[in-house]
Amino acid sequence: MQTPDVLVIGGGIIGLTSAYFLAKAGLSVEVLDRGDMGRGASWAGAGILPPGNAAKAATPIEKLRAESVARFPVFSDELLELTGIHNGFYRCQGVEFLTPEDEYALEVWGEEGIGFRPWCKEDSPGLNAPQGTTGYFLPGLAQVRNPWHLRALIAGCERLGVRLTPQSAVSEWQLEGERIEALSTTSGERKSAGQFVLATGAWSEELLAQLGWTPGVHPVRGQIVLFNPEAEEPVLWNVVMAGKRYLVPRADGRVLVGSTEEPEAGFTLGNTERGLRDLIDFARELVPILDEAPIEKTWSGLRPGTPDGLPFLGPIPDYLNAFAALGHFRSGVQLSIGTGEVIRDLVLGKPPEIPIEAFRLDREPEIPARPAFRS
Repeated sequence: MQTPDVLVIGGGIIGLTSAYFLAKAGLSVEVLDRGDMGRGASWAGAGILPPGNAAKAATPIEKLRAESVARFPVFSDELLELTGIHNGFYRCQGVEFLTPEDEYALEVWGEEGIGFRPWCKEDSPGLNAPQGTTGYFLPGLAQVRNPWHLRALIAGCERLGVRLTPQSAVSEWQLEGERIEALSTTSGERKSAGQFVLATGAWSEELLAQLGWTPGVHPVRGQIVLFNPEAEEPVLWNVVMAGKRYLVPRADGRVLVGSTEEPEAGFTLGNTERGLRDLIDFARELVPILDEAPIEKTWSGLRPGTPDGLPFLGPIPDYLNAFAALGHFRSGVQLSIGTGEVIRDLVLGKPPEIPIEAFRLDREPEIPARPAFRS
């Protein structure tokens, strides 16, 4: 492959999923990443896939989430058949604990046709409700294991002929009127393409500024703790969500606990004593048996935040051959398939099936409708 049809900048789950669908549509694609493919926020996350119903979704973001999650079973099977790598997808069911001020979600779920019922202790033996909350059982909730999914996605892109170029940070664009002709990397290499997709997550603002846009994309650090109970039986069966935090039981018995939200950390990765203590106390309050469980690992990631919490998805204004797919914050995995299909359609000159007006790069940030799910 010489000059690709499409150059995707950013090798996280959004960039790789977009590249996959572009290549599947018959286009030649190259993906650049400033580090290793799929090793940023995408790798660090929990992989929670809330239920949804796109036909009845009240807002564009809920429709994008519902469309994406609905496609995950088939997409997972497709990746497995293509690569032989299982991404850990399964319907583990879930529990959401809501405070009184968060119970608006019940109306949203009802209008969207999401199945739920009151939670009871028999649903999740060993699980306690956080003080001041009411639990609701969500039988349609699923999960993937992020590292497994990224490995499958990377292998799938390679099988489809996508050129993956890690350790290749972009320094500047080379512009010609209303088109991007090429870009330069920090190593001095020139990369040209017919069309460009910017999917650089938390690192997007500087590259957007060179194109005349400063929409406010910023990093938000999230810390995660992994318990390994090493028990004969899993200590937790269902995903548990409570506000910004969650517990995700893996099929091998491990329990992942997240997550903090720290915009003040900037681009600094790492764990803090305060952040870890908050997560550990949360986990042991809800699942007391974790008092005796060793902590196997801790890590952090930098999510791409935006002023209104919505992603930027669509054409980059003033340029005929450039598209943005970034700012997915806590929901990169959940929104990845729908985003990849939107980018494929835009590059091919087709109207996307999912409405994207609310995700314009040149929108005026507003307070979005309260979300059906936080994680």
